[in-house]
Amino acid sequence: MTDWIHEGEAAIAADPARIADLFPAAGREVGRGAVRPDDDPQGYRHGTLDDLARERFVVALVRALPADRAAAELRELHRYGDDAERRGVLRGLGAAEEAGGIGAVGASDPTGGDPLVDAGVNLVLDALRANDPRLVAAALGPFAARHLDQHAWRHGVLKAVFMDLPLDVVAGLDDRADVELARMAAGLIAERRAACRTVTDDMTRLATAPAPAAAPAPTDVTAAGDPAGPHQED
Repeated sequence: MTDWIHEGEAAIAADPARIADLFPAAGREVGRGAVRPDDDPQGYRHGTLDDLARERFVVALVRALPADRAAAELRELHRYGDDAERRGVLRGLGAAEEAGGIGAVGASDPTGGDPLVDAGVNLVLDALRANDPRLVAAALGPFAARHLDQHAWRHGVLKAVFMDLPLDVVAGLDDRADVELARMAAGLIAERRAACRTVTDDMTRLATAPAPAAAPAPTDVTAAGDPAGPHQED
């Protein structure tokens, strides 16, 4: 972690609005290369150097603001950012949750919901409509594994496979894979064989994977809609 990132975290802690300036500057300041170029050259699984910087800034933001204000700020960063900045928001959601900033005591609103979870689910759904594989990979991280409903999550996994993303990018796959996902994957394989197209090992893995003993209940009910549909620009 560079001094620039440390300074950025401190700046956001003192003045959360600073994240609007720091987020777009991350690539220039720390680089855009893969964190682990040898085994993850595209940064699908472990992200890029600027992804990591933005993750830290999201964690700092969530710590500095009440949940509703942090959620509003993340929506703005996602809405006006480029794909790299959107990746940072998505990866930051998982990092902030791991750090205890989402779902923590005092974070929820009086009605029992968590504004950060609600906002995060909608941002994940939006990202799953995109055609950028690194954005889709970021959307299928640990935050989605914990909060996306099963229907939307299945379609996100199938989209990742369709885009030739490695299944290793899908957090919680072994816990959430079920009979319906296997059926959908088998249908995809049949379509590709009929069209004389390649069937990948990951497609076969999905179609033959056993269902878990008990699937976790989703913590949020997402809006209807197929996340694999066309991306709508803001």
